[in-house]
Amino acid sequence: MAQRVVSRWVLSCLAWLLLPGHALSEAAPSVVGADSWPAISLQPTVASGLVDPVYVTHANDGTGRLFVLEQAGRIRIVVKQVLISEPFLDITDRVLSGGERGLLGLAFHPNFRENGRLIVNYTRTPDGATVVSEFRVRHAGERPSLSERILIVIAQPYSNHNGGMIAFGPDGLLYIGMGDGGSAGDPQNRAQNPHELLGKMLRIDVDKNEPYAIPGDNPFRSGGGRPEVYAKGLRNPWRFSFDRETGDLWAADVGQYKWEEIDLVTLNGNYGWRRMEGRHCFIPESGCEGPDLNLPLLEYAHQGGRCSITGGYVYRGQVQSSLKGLYLFGDYCSGELFGARLEGGEHPRAVKGPERLLRTGLRISSFGEDEAGELYVVDHGGGLYHVTETSQTGGEHHNFPANQ
Repeated sequence: MAQRVVSRWVLSCLAWLLLPGHALSEAAPSVVGADSWPAISLQPTVASGLVDPVYVTHANDGTGRLFVLEQAGRIRIVVKQVLISEPFLDITDRVLSGGERGLLGLAFHPNFRENGRLIVNYTRTPDGATVVSEFRVRHAGERPSLSERILIVIAQPYSNHNGGMIAFGPDGLLYIGMGDGGSAGDPQNRAQNPHELLGKMLRIDVDKNEPYAIPGDNPFRSGGGRPEVYAKGLRNPWRFSFDRETGDLWAADVGQYKWEEIDLVTLNGNYGWRRMEGRHCFIPESGCEGPDLNLPLLEYAHQGGRCSITGGYVYRGQVQSSLKGLYLFGDYCSGELFGARLEGGEHPRAVKGPERLLRTGLRISSFGEDEAGELYVVDHGGGLYHVTETSQTGGEHHNFPANQ
């Protein structure tokens, strides 16, 4: 469900209905090396029982459980490929769901095993405002209390571009991805306005003060903008992730009409929207040139059914050796999975890719990691899949030019 205006949402759903079957096409094999790409396949973890899943994650509590968000407002538990019937948390009565709204994000506190704290991001009923709030598990093995501690509420002027992703960074702080508030073209230019929370990456400290503290190096802590802002100029960072090894923050920002992009987000960066769409001028009179802009790490065009990027993860698990260091991501509309790799440590960072690794019939709403760093793909149609390397033949392994 990578965020797209409602009309495109409907079109993509119709396109899904027209796809033949629900089969996965495996990539052709390749010899793993500096100039080659791995062959991957998707193995079903949960084939049925999920309703409109939009995210999967883990609690890092040693249990090996996976937690899957259902858009309507439920968190489901998967244990050893078995979907538990009773929800871990059900807040459907508080969630305004449909289109691009719903229960959109979940982050377990780094010390969840000790403190039982988890954070969710949802659009509330009846007004669709974004709510980021905390729930708590009082005793190990139990489910959270339905009592919530609201951290922040952000008004949403339109029904789309709500962002939704939340994650704790290596610094122990909570990062919140906020879309520009919706409509098309960011009509109020919120993403470039530092006094707006929309169109930003936010960063707060949920372990200090009430309801949260502002980190000492946030760029507007002392004035000139909202103190929660970490970076600006984002259209709709539906899914972002931290590289477990390097700490790099990879954010896939959903584009407008022509370009999808991936950014390496850093403190006080400006990622261009609405001055730019990808590396291309969107509002000429806004001044598209400038040293203040951080151009995307990579981009791809709307072609071949592609229209909405779904951000993924850099693989840091131990089982799939050919995937190590690979950033895996996808497109909601085309169902393709892509790979990219960083090359060298110079600035600006060089990147190899994107390379199409797999063609599927899935509506890729999200990726996720388990405790061991293994990667999963979430199908908005109801499935959860484990990403594995393969040596099987067949299918297609194809590179498309990033600027084609």
